Amino acid sequence: MNYIVQTKNWINDFVVQLNLCPFAQHPYKNDRIRYVVYEGRDLEEFIEVLRDELLYIQKTPAKAVETTLLIHPNLLLDFLDYNDFLDVANHLIFTLQLDGLIQIASFHPAYQFAGTRVEEVTNYTNRSPFPMLHLLREESIEKAIEQYGSTEQIPANNMKTLRQLGLKKTKKILDDSKRKDRLTE
Repeated sequence: MNYIVQTKNWINDFVVQLNLCPFAQHPYKNDRIRYVVYEGRDLEEFIEVLRDELLYIQKTPAKAVETTLLIHPNLLLDFLDYNDFLDVANHLIFTLQLDGLIQIASFHPAYQFAGTRVEEVTNYTNRSPFPMLHLLREESIEKAIEQYGSTEQIPANNMKTLRQLGLKKTKKILDDSKRKDRLTE
């Protein structure tokens, strides 16, 4: 299974086309997203991979790699376990003294916001084909905010977009992006 191709299809078909993240198009179109796949099932080993990726993004110029998607299709499949792991990941950022420089956005196939039902369409704003951690440079976020303006409305706009699209169409877009064998431009 080509996890990277499916992830790129999801970014293109879902995130960019629906404009769920106004910052995604530029690094996606300019091939400045690093895709790393960890297929193992060992949590300690995965923490080391995460550590390495955090350090990689710190030392690599944004012109080469603006952001990293750390895809882990066989680990943290249960959303509650994944959600608990985010504390570990954020603690690692703090331990490496990268707080204020790098932050993590979370995406999971079973993502569920607190207080929502499992199949509520708004949960799909953070649903992805596989569990993944999105390592973001805070500097890139600040630049995007300068261009885009206030980001406070993005979550509400995304939820509105998906409500208008409806659960059936939203699920179809996600399912179709997972079925594609090759990336479509």
